[in-house]
Amino acid sequence: MNIDSTIISGYQSLHDIGYLLAGKHQVVLVSDKNIIGLAPVQSLLAQLNNAGCGVSIIDSVPPEPSQHDVATILETLNKQRVDLVIGVGGGSVLDVAKLLSLLCAGDEKVTLNGLLAGEKPQRRTTSLLIPTTAGTGSEATPNAILAIPEKETKIGIITPLMLPDYVALVPELTTSMPARIAASTGIDALCHLFECFTSVIANPVSDNYALVGMKKLFASIEKSVAEPENLEARLNMLWASYYGGASIAHAGTHLVHAMSYPLGGKYHIPHGVANAILLAPCMAFIRPAAVSKFAQAYDLIPDADLLLGEEDKSHALVEYFDALVHRLDLPVKLSQLAITPDDIAYLSQGAIEVQRLIKNVPMQIEKKHLEEIYQSIR
Repeated sequence: MNIDSTIISGYQSLHDIGYLLAGKHQVVLVSDKNIIGLAPVQSLLAQLNNAGCGVSIIDSVPPEPSQHDVATILETLNKQRVDLVIGVGGGSVLDVAKLLSLLCAGDEKVTLNGLLAGEKPQRRTTSLLIPTTAGTGSEATPNAILAIPEKETKIGIITPLMLPDYVALVPELTTSMPARIAASTGIDALCHLFECFTSVIANPVSDNYALVGMKKLFASIEKSVAEPENLEARLNMLWASYYGGASIAHAGTHLVHAMSYPLGGKYHIPHGVANAILLAPCMAFIRPAAVSKFAQAYDLIPDADLLLGEEDKSHALVEYFDALVHRLDLPVKLSQLAITPDDIAYLSQGAIEVQRLIKNVPMQIEKKHLEEIYQSIR
């Protein structure tokens, strides 16, 4: 899968992008009310106005959007055809923007229900994605995730056509994130990178993205949480997140994400928080099947003991994951999220049904294994 997005990155990189707006008349800007008022976004809006663009602002995307939310947005836009879709926000905002780039491209045959049913669109309108969190990597993936409330789960719409034309990585847009959000989204990026690295469909391209991304993440995740105004650390995390998304585009996540889906779908646990709880126990479980790759990843940790053998390095990486989640002050037990042992049967059934991801695990996984992992963190 080719990722041919043009990347713009760095401090104040949104202050002069008028050249992207040439010939654009109707623009949809997808964001949320907390983001719209930030100075870089106001600069972007001023440039849109100066270019004479008609701008429709969608600032009502919820944290876990459903197909109903997207349908409501489409009604608001009244089927208008647009020249440019801009998404500024976290993963949910970017996913909705990607969907709108398909649904507002002027092809009446493309419908939301059709996309949910797996139909493949043939074109999109121009898109610019600007992440304000460093975790989902949505700006680099062909996926958009929607909640399906009726089934208490989530579904991924996947097409390479959703990969954007332009991506802007702007570190000052991430400095207002609360520490808990910066930590949990950072763990989400880590899960993307490491799950793709250990996936059965990992390949040299995804491995390169994952290794570069993990090196940046290990060096910056704790610093970015502790020092929110550290623009170098924040930019490193944006790049780590982007590389995580690119890894997904070329490989795929597996066990952590499969097990986190039902936590989000029914219990509405934030995605990064669910991943944080599951990271160490899931990786401890699959470690024997990927010792060499665990050792390779361990070597990227700034204070890694490079004299250890592969087996010891693989154990040390799992210990690092566990300690990192504790140091970031994220939940480590399901009970901290008001989830009881009685919920484990439901969670295990929900996770085993995510076969799109379960099949990527580098070992055979059965429902009983999922129950064991959930039980270990109850």
